[in-house]
Amino acid sequence: MSDTTRPGILPAQAIETLIATGAIASQTPFDADQVQPASLDLRLSDTCWRVRASFLPGSRKVEDRIADVVMHTLDLSGGEVLEKGCVYIARLQERLTLPPGLIARANPKSSTGRVDVFVRLLTDQGASFDDVAEGYDGPLYLEIAPQTFSILVRPGTRLNQLRLKAGEPPKLETRSVGVDLQAGDIVGFRGRRHAGVIDLDHIDGHDPRDFWEPLSLRRGELLLDPGEFYILASSDDVEIPVDQAADSEVFRPDPVERRQPAAEHMVAPGEQPRAIERPQVRDILHHAQAARIPPRIGTDPARVLRVDVAAGLALDQPLLHLGQRGDELA
Repeated sequence: MSDTTRPGILPAQAIETLIATGAIASQTPFDADQVQPASLDLRLSDTCWRVRASFLPGSRKVEDRIADVVMHTLDLSGGEVLEKGCVYIARLQERLTLPPGLIARANPKSSTGRVDVFVRLLTDQGASFDDVAEGYDGPLYLEIAPQTFSILVRPGTRLNQLRLKAGEPPKLETRSVGVDLQAGDIVGFRGRRHAGVIDLDHIDGHDPRDFWEPLSLRRGELLLDPGEFYILASSDDVEIPVDQAADSEVFRPDPVERRQPAAEHMVAPGEQPRAIERPQVRDILHHAQAARIPPRIGTDPARVLRVDVAAGLALDQPLLHLGQRGDELA
């Protein structure tokens, strides 16, 4: 059984096979690090539209529908600032010709979620966001809505990733993870509403203090204001075996619907990193009630060649890359 027909999330080597056979194509050559352990990073092209509202194309093509709601067109070639509070649609460089038996689903990259940028994938005649139907043959588009910070993007900027799935793999485990309000003097961070522009391609090029306000408990509680953006540590370490893939799922979608975090493949380099919670809630969190807004984690089997590590609160610890593994994990 080949990697593209084995039930589960397709690993890196299967994605590379789809690229080699033309099932995944791009208007520019693929980047050397674009294929992740069990996903493909998607890149912005040079074309973007500022639109009045979000939409699903229904029975129409995305660009035909854009004509109904467009405000103006942006050329990203020299870099453009996407303003917070606005909605944009960008054409992606990649396109798909999915073979029978394969479907795809997109999700934000964790770095996108950490700066509170809401993104969703669109396809021609698509009936839902982020889902790509079996047999889809066409371009890909991305809805982009910065919420807290304005962002600078350009062709090649990566905001989301695509996972491809064959069959219906079994769910191996489901567990809940709450937030940790006993992590020390600083228990989390709140995004500064009047911060500067974040250049998403300028890695380690920003001072976190310009964008984040540290938070401490008062009387053993943390008050989360409506409409604000927070980063909190999880109460449990999260470690995903390298032969599995994981999805985080909102347990109570009403308070945190727009803050669903992206999946990452994690291992523990000595001290285990904690996952990051990004709630938007209308409640007071007490350390005894911290598990009230947990995501559920379900795992699907996958085979991987590389392993990434998402570390800690990410403000003092950068994303660590362990690089290439020499053996194949089945």
